[in-house]
This record gives sequence, structure tokens and C-alpha cells, in this order.
Amino acid sequence: MGWVTGTMVYVLVWWTVLFAVLPFGVEPDEAGAREHGGWRGAPRRPAILNKVIWTTVVATVVWAGIYYLTISDWLSFRSGWLAMPTN
Repeated sequence: MGWVTGTMVYVLVWWTVLFAVLPFGVEPDEAGAREHGGWRGAPRRPAILNKVIWTTVVATVVWAGIYYLTISDWLSFRSGWLAMPTN
């Protein structure tokens, strides 16, 4: 995996993990207070920085797993059990 491909895979994994992490710990404001955005579904404390940090940690671990799979022969179409048969 080249550095451009690795960077793009990391960005895609990071955004996917971010959208998975965003709902954790959200407590909606039932009263719909103006300081929380005026909507009843707006979170009281979104804790965005905490979610970005956790997203980066989880995305790095997932990306490392993807990188390991791409450089190893365990999941390869050139050799191993997924290789095309030769005649």
C-alpha cells in the first residue's frame, strides 16, 4: 500500500468511525433550551473533542489491521488459498 492509498484509507476509516462514535453519550435536552441550540434533540454536552480523540485512536487501530492484511500473504490474490489457479 502506497502512502497516498494509505492516507485515503485512513481518512475513510476515520470518518466512518467518527459517525459510529458520535451517538455515544448524547443526552438530549428535553426542554429545548436556547443555549443548547433551541431543539429538543440537541445534546447538552456533545463532547466533540473527546469523540475526535477516541475516533483517532480507534481509526488508527482499524487502519493498522487493514494495513497488515494488505501487506501479508494471508489475504492475497497472488499467492495462497485465494490465488487464481494456474493451468
